[in-house]
Amino acid sequence: MRFLTAVLMAAAAAPAATVYVAPQPGPGEVGSPAEARDRVRAMRRAGDRGPFTIVLRGGTYRLAETFVLGAEDSDVTYEAAAGERPILSGGQRIDGWKKGPGPAWTAPASWNFRQLFVNGRRALRARTPTNGFYRIDGPSSQDKPFLLKFRGEDVKKEWAGRGAEVVALLAWSEIRMPITEVDAAAHTARLAGNPRPSNKETDARYWIENAPDALDSPGEWYLDHRAGTVSYRPMPGEDPSTDEIVAPALIQLVRLEGAHKVTFRGLDFRHADWSMPAEGIADAQAATQAPALFEVTGAEEVAIEHCSFRAAGGYAIWLGRGSKRNRIVANEISDMGGGGVRIGEMQQREHEEERSYENVVSDNEIHELGLVYPSAIGVWVGQSSRNTIAHNHIHDLFYTAISVGWTWGYGPNQCNGNAIEYNHLHDIGKGMLSDMGAIYTLGVQPGTTIRNNVIHDVQSFTYGGWGIYPDEGSSGMVIENNIVYRTKSAGFHQHYGRENVVRNNIFAFGSEYQLMRTRAEPHLSFTFEGNIVYFEAGALLGSNWSGEGVKMNRNLYWDARGGTLRFAGKTLEEWRGLGRDTESVVADPLFRNAASYDFTVLPESPVWKLGWKKIDAGTVGPRERAGAR
Repeated sequence: MRFLTAVLMAAAAAPAATVYVAPQPGPGEVGSPAEARDRVRAMRRAGDRGPFTIVLRGGTYRLAETFVLGAEDSDVTYEAAAGERPILSGGQRIDGWKKGPGPAWTAPASWNFRQLFVNGRRALRARTPTNGFYRIDGPSSQDKPFLLKFRGEDVKKEWAGRGAEVVALLAWSEIRMPITEVDAAAHTARLAGNPRPSNKETDARYWIENAPDALDSPGEWYLDHRAGTVSYRPMPGEDPSTDEIVAPALIQLVRLEGAHKVTFRGLDFRHADWSMPAEGIADAQAATQAPALFEVTGAEEVAIEHCSFRAAGGYAIWLGRGSKRNRIVANEISDMGGGGVRIGEMQQREHEEERSYENVVSDNEIHELGLVYPSAIGVWVGQSSRNTIAHNHIHDLFYTAISVGWTWGYGPNQCNGNAIEYNHLHDIGKGMLSDMGAIYTLGVQPGTTIRNNVIHDVQSFTYGGWGIYPDEGSSGMVIENNIVYRTKSAGFHQHYGRENVVRNNIFAFGSEYQLMRTRAEPHLSFTFEGNIVYFEAGALLGSNWSGEGVKMNRNLYWDARGGTLRFAGKTLEEWRGLGRDTESVVADPLFRNAASYDFTVLPESPVWKLGWKKIDAGTVGPRERAGAR
């Protein structure tokens, strides 16, 4: 009683510019963020200019519709009450569960949803096979619509037209399409949509989701939208009649359209769904078709701080068209069907007011991504400039951690001057897709810097598990002071580009190669100077090192296995005869403990004579605890 009295007194004593929100509102409080927004609008119409603070008490707020803020809603802070955890959910609880048929339970389902969460845990949408993959028989189809050639009895005729979907992994992207027709005798399944030209792979892996007879393992669920029912097979110890089972009813929870100086602090966003058109999805790259739970358009100086984003189907946050000088700081993003943060667009904008730039994404914990769209990115930057991506911890996803640029080749690009620094990136790819880098770039982007990042454990399915990967046309960048180790294909790979500088980095323990370069061009591709390359497996250089377009000098190379080091098949003397590495050395760099991945360079190391500069890995990663408090 004393606590309630104190709350009421605090509300009564609060200035007019503060609005309190509670799931079960008391005197002076409102019951939802939308009501609080509308109250602020009314106060402004009455002459109160603010700024305003909206304080949300702990508990769950189930949103009936997307929470939208416009220009009139600027200069407002939405924050959690001290020590409390408000949850903004786009989901609705499903009740009325009855046991049967068999070990499954069934309940009415009045809307079409694609995710289910049981006691906060993501349930597995009925998957066949439950673990592992089927294989397409031979090359993947370029027929329109897609014609899947399956093996044995992997695809059943009765699945056609019943909501079953094929998810196939094709190089660096995926397709997800409904099954429309099955020819059991020919072992072919016609899918609803068309593949993209890049959707190619031989013996590609795939699985089936939401097949009507696939509830064969605990923890799986199936939606029969035509019958209006959902079925779930409980895990041991679960009881659907009493457990909290939630399905998303919204795809987007928050949208800002032209609002300025809005802050969200300490809030927990959950339960946003994903959708797809009737023909399905054929992804080109980076899951750019995936929706965003929280979308910002034409907004400036928006801050999202110490919030949590989880249990959603697409990306967490998208700073879209015209988004400038916004801050995404110290948030936790996890359990996402898509990726973490998107900045900018694929489209280039002619007018300055429509361009996005000078945003900050820092000190965030971003992990467990790509659970619906495997090709999703941790932090994606498209046609957007002068952004800072710093001190983030990004890990456990199936494709690239940080991707910057969306122009292939040397054409016009509105992506430049971005800083990617002090990030800890690891457990990237996890053997799911191919052709990826922990940091991946595209296009001409002068002034972009990639520095002081620690990258490790990049594992592709086939080719292309790289640490730092300047892809098509990547130019004008400085790559320095990074530590990259335990990569499948190489620590560094440049496909083609112009005048990049790669200096004072450590590349260690590549499995296949340490350094790769694909295309020789009639200009300077990159300068590789003052680096340490240390390995005990694979070869030093991979792919194409012909031509004169690479400058290499003052590097230290060491193969811990001993023996004569070869440079693309050449001895060091022959390599130097081409004008490369004339002042470089082959010697043990004398790390403090390379076997334990402590790459501190000891004082007696020969690399100091080459001008080596100390890399301080202790400052990498978030500087403050991420997530809602």
